[in-house]
Amino acid sequence: MKRGRNGSQNPLIAENCFAHAVNLCEVYCGCIRVDGEDKAEALIRDLKDAGVTNRSDIDEDFWKDVGQIKASIGRVSLADCFAIALARRLNVAVGTSDHDQFDKIAAHEICVVEFIR
Repeated sequence: MKRGRNGSQNPLIAENCFAHAVNLCEVYCGCIRVDGEDKAEALIRDLKDAGVTNRSDIDEDFWKDVGQIKASIGRVSLADCFAIALARRLNVAVGTSDHDQFDKIAAHEICVVEFIR
């Protein structure tokens, strides 16, 4: 786990932390549903302030990798496939707390996964 700018070990404040725009959209949408638009906007600002870099890769090689991941794993969200493809492209781990989806991904070595809890 990389150390954050302030010396913490929280992967969400680590340098070189990336999120695909599709994943940020998923977080934003979920927050709107639960807490409303103002809190969703604040959450996205907090992620940016914490150093999360928005990536919007969507070139042909990238979306084909997303499609191949989805086809090979089966029951996994398309958004998770974007996270996996981005991690593979950047040669970094996916940071997640979603054991339900990512335990099998880690076990099959589809990408490196670091669980944050």
